[in-house]
Amino acid sequence: MNNVVVLDNGAGLIKAGIGGERDPTAIVPNSTGRPLSSKKWLMADQLLSPDVDLTSATVRRPFDRGYLINPDLQSSLWSHIFSNLLNITPSQSSLLLTEPLFNLPSIQRSLDEIVFEDFNFKALYVSDSPSLVHLYEASRRPYGIVSKAQSSLVVDCGFSFTHASPVFQNFTLNYGVKRLDLGGKALSNFMKELVSYRSVNLMDENFLMDDVKEKLCFVSLDVARDLQIARKPGNDNLFRCTYVLPDGITHTKGFLKDPEEAKKYLSLYNDEAATKQQVAAGEQTDKLRSNDASRRIDLTKNEFGLTNERFLVPEMMFRPADLGLNQAGLAECIVRAISSCHSHLQPLLYESIILTGGTTLFPHFAQRLEMDLRPLVPDKYRLKITTQEDPILGVWRGGSLLASSPDFDAMCITKAEYEELGSARCRKRFFH
Repeated sequence: MNNVVVLDNGAGLIKAGIGGERDPTAIVPNSTGRPLSSKKWLMADQLLSPDVDLTSATVRRPFDRGYLINPDLQSSLWSHIFSNLLNITPSQSSLLLTEPLFNLPSIQRSLDEIVFEDFNFKALYVSDSPSLVHLYEASRRPYGIVSKAQSSLVVDCGFSFTHASPVFQNFTLNYGVKRLDLGGKALSNFMKELVSYRSVNLMDENFLMDDVKEKLCFVSLDVARDLQIARKPGNDNLFRCTYVLPDGITHTKGFLKDPEEAKKYLSLYNDEAATKQQVAAGEQTDKLRSNDASRRIDLTKNEFGLTNERFLVPEMMFRPADLGLNQAGLAECIVRAISSCHSHLQPLLYESIILTGGTTLFPHFAQRLEMDLRPLVPDKYRLKITTQEDPILGVWRGGSLLASSPDFDAMCITKAEYEELGSARCRKRFFH
């Protein structure tokens, strides 16, 4: 069996590991960052170091608006990951690579050049995310509808875009794919605007605001009610919580001032799953605190409060028009994707909606989507929405499964074929 490197090359996170394993070896930002206090650019895993202060750090990403725009930067990030994190020799390995749906031919050419000319990989297989998510979910439940009907609708809420993609017999039906120009990055930017307008200017704080969004945001199941609660003073406001900014001396990472305060809103929902998720986020925050003294220091000038921002930011996915964006919401996007498929497929797709991507981790995401979808779906159809057990790793795990299959070698293009036929002709083998 060949050594196969599986690389889920997201615009926000790179997930990299060896085919056949359950989890990737590395989950790192697909970016470089330069702290204010340094002239050195930090790469991928170095950005996750607990003692690195990324306050107002400059960020460079190889991707912009979902597409690769800086192949040289991407190549240097891969080189760092292959040699320092995976410890592999590319010339003795095959590569399974994910790329965005509808990737441009010029970008595909650049990727092939990096793979075969910069790194000398033996062979390459390129896949899109939805087919790998479908493969993984079908293998997990061999008697479930996804496996039996061999069809699903994969909703991938990524860093730059959200795609609703119908999959049939492990092939993404490109004509049915619908895209929403919203993803994790847009939500973080919206969070920056809301907080900067109300409290303290944090427009340059990319890593910090990602942390705030991931730890504190949730999806509202009743926006009108929650907006009223958010206007209440004092303890009656169940959403108010305080986030402490890094000061660069006692702590280099931001944290929640009172994790219990951040969980108060759960009494409205009484939802075990969401409680667990928020507790886990709170524990993670506690670990990041450099020491207990940071709780006692008076940090009044170095913190900000959050209230309705916590649910208004994810609300962007469901009601973009309410926030001035000329876009359909996620439910409408799904209905359009399914409606563009054959009428015999439609009931199967409504019954096998799979959510993947980091943005779907917000508490109550699936419940809210079902609430928005049900009125738009004919009553005769069943509606079933499944969130992947780990939405960030779902694509990678599907890739790992495919890479360990006996047919994998035959599906790849080899370095010799690439040199003989060129990128465009080789790509025709991948059907997308």
